[in-house]
Amino acid sequence: MTTDAIAAMVADARAAFGDRIVTTDADRIAPWLTDWRGRYHGISAALFEPADAAEVAGVVALAGRHGVALVPQGGNTSMVGGATPPADGSAVLLSLRRLNRIRQVSDGQAVAEAGVILQHLHEAAAAAGQRFPLTLGARGSATIGGLVSTNAGGTQVLRWGNMRRLVLGIEAVLPDGTVHGGLAALPKDNRGYDLTQLLVGAEGTLGIVTAATLRLVPAIAERAVAWAGIADPQAGLDLLRRMQAATDRIESFEIIPADTLALAVAHLPGARAPLSGQYPWQLLIEAVAAPGELPPAPLLEELLADGVEAGLVADAVLASSEAQAEAFWTLRDSLSAAEKSTGPAVQHDISVPVDTMPRFMVEAAAAAEARFPRTHATAFGHLGDGNVHFHVRAPVGADPARWYAEDAPVITRFVHDAVTAAGGSISAEHGIGQMKRGELERLGPPARLAALRGIKSGLDPLNLFNPGKLVSLAPRSANP
Repeated sequence: MTTDAIAAMVADARAAFGDRIVTTDADRIAPWLTDWRGRYHGISAALFEPADAAEVAGVVALAGRHGVALVPQGGNTSMVGGATPPADGSAVLLSLRRLNRIRQVSDGQAVAEAGVILQHLHEAAAAAGQRFPLTLGARGSATIGGLVSTNAGGTQVLRWGNMRRLVLGIEAVLPDGTVHGGLAALPKDNRGYDLTQLLVGAEGTLGIVTAATLRLVPAIAERAVAWAGIADPQAGLDLLRRMQAATDRIESFEIIPADTLALAVAHLPGARAPLSGQYPWQLLIEAVAAPGELPPAPLLEELLADGVEAGLVADAVLASSEAQAEAFWTLRDSLSAAEKSTGPAVQHDISVPVDTMPRFMVEAAAAAEARFPRTHATAFGHLGDGNVHFHVRAPVGADPARWYAEDAPVITRFVHDAVTAAGGSISAEHGIGQMKRGELERLGPPARLAALRGIKSGLDPLNLFNPGKLVSLAPRSANP
């Protein structure tokens, strides 16, 4: 019986580690039972909080002995319910938040534990004259373990790639309780399957990441941030191509429709639109300079002027100060929260081939609104990597519970069918979690799904690591 197994595991954990590693206090556990969006609510009778990899391994060994499933959790910022325990109370939470040390910052590398908050890593790298080139709106709460496990992207993927390109090594506890000590960043290592890359994006279903060796790059000496108004997404992509042909210093290139920007402006106290004119689409562009490089502002100004002359840019403004640059980025980072405050919406983190992204953003939104009257579909995202955040807002006055239960799944199938027809992916940077597992099983290529299940069953035969996320297997009984 699950309740008895959890009670026995808790008792053994207290005997082995003392009371500090586990709590059954419902009030302490409660904040970690609901996902960031408030869509998923779970039950967990216990919360384990180990302080290092050895203690994580000890907890995993106990879970295996008693047949208790574990749901690893960091900052609890998953957008797909990937860190929320199941509603039947069959699993316990394993928090990695106490593993919060930055073990090392050296030339070009940092070793950070799973519970390190992204913003803290940024600060440590900056103190050493370097930077970790991945950022996102949840940087103040998202943790390194979660970012690795979901292969997070963010706004700098255009130049530096997602976590998969930035992770050089991983330390992780595997389902059998052993520790994979793979932190050494070896340029050449041909000892078979690459476990580091296997664990990146595995969403805690194959191993529990306890630390990672991460790539650092030179600190930014100076940046230039611009906001531009354009007629349509194709103009934006054409402008990006021209800029990339001229320089490799364009680091971010975000596209936002006017109505989505208006939500952020209304949501943020004292905010205002960067441009005075009305433009159907907006761009947020950042160019950077490392120490010793020429200032980026004249370069970006010249590239924008070229865009105006080519008929691609209707108007643009270059941030005149760091404060104004931050204000521009605050607008971008607030888009999801602003939309959340307006009522129910179904969000799709998808990707399509870059060259087809402009057409998809426009045509898919129009098709969704035609198919589902009184809804409002918008698309924004990272134009240079094909990542579209495609959101469909409910009709005004819709009952959230009914709409999420009845209408949202139908809308999601419609959108995902369109993405698949376009040769894209139903998950670009947020992972599969529990939200998209059924859609992955419906639309995923059979060979890929078979491989995923085979890897999962091979490494986690008892299906105890984050069950019900990414890919699911039938639960099995632990050995007596």
